[in-house]
Amino acid sequence: MLKLNVNNETSRLRTVVLGTAKSNGPTPKVEDCYDPKSIEHVLTATYPKEEDMILELDAVASVFEKYDVTILRPKVIENCNQIFSRDIAFVIENKMLRANILPNREEEVEAIGYIWNQVEEENRIILPEECHVEGGDVMPWNDYIFIGTYSGIDYPDLITARTNMDAVIAIQELFPHKIVKSFELRKSNTNAKENALHLDCCFQPIGKDKAIIHKNGFLVEKEYQWLVDFFGKENIFEIDKDEMYQMNSNIFSISEDVIISEKNFTRLNTWLRKQGFKVEEVPYAEISKQGGLLRCSTMPLIRD
Repeated sequence: MLKLNVNNETSRLRTVVLGTAKSNGPTPKVEDCYDPKSIEHVLTATYPKEEDMILELDAVASVFEKYDVTILRPKVIENCNQIFSRDIAFVIENKMLRANILPNREEEVEAIGYIWNQVEEENRIILPEECHVEGGDVMPWNDYIFIGTYSGIDYPDLITARTNMDAVIAIQELFPHKIVKSFELRKSNTNAKENALHLDCCFQPIGKDKAIIHKNGFLVEKEYQWLVDFFGKENIFEIDKDEMYQMNSNIFSISEDVIISEKNFTRLNTWLRKQGFKVEEVPYAEISKQGGLLRCSTMPLIRD
């Protein structure tokens, strides 16, 4: 059995699910895309090729191997995009919560069935149907659980709105000893620079007390301000609209002092090194064209 343990975003990683790009399927039609960035690349014929994305995921796998992290991969489903393992399930403490995701992605959940079955039955959580949630919106941070959400009346029309208030309430009930703090995110089906698909597309805690943040990703200024006050302005790296679009906040922590980042994130990587982090740079620009980056394609199961 797997002894799950995840209490925050940065404790030393031991076991992780890394997505796969094998048999990723043909370039989707515009109407089958889930986010504005993918649509953009379909329309300009720059949608990423399977072989390039396999190489990018392999680069991440070799960093994990260097740090003795156990890597699990989803079972390969033919012609199915299975890169973003964070969307389909996530771990808080010793529980694995199955995400209620877009209905046409059910297959992806089945592909990690062999991992789900290694979790003690009482720790496998399937939320009620009305709770919509994806792992990119959920961040355990010690005594807190930060959750990105959207509660506008146009929620049903926004394919980019992935986590609702029903899920926030359900998670609070599951973890009554935690402080669940939700943040309204800016959503757009059509403009990738005005769309925070998940919380990790505009914010991520790093190290012990630092964070990367993009102000415009938050709909409510005082919620953004709460995070700035919580971490302290001097501990925050503010990213601009273009850096958010390139997914600068979607890096991934192996430990409190080791971070995997995209090699083109020059400004961010320079700042991280100045703060004393060891930065493992990988190429990830092709996968980024689908609106997700390093945090989206990894699902931690065990951290120290």
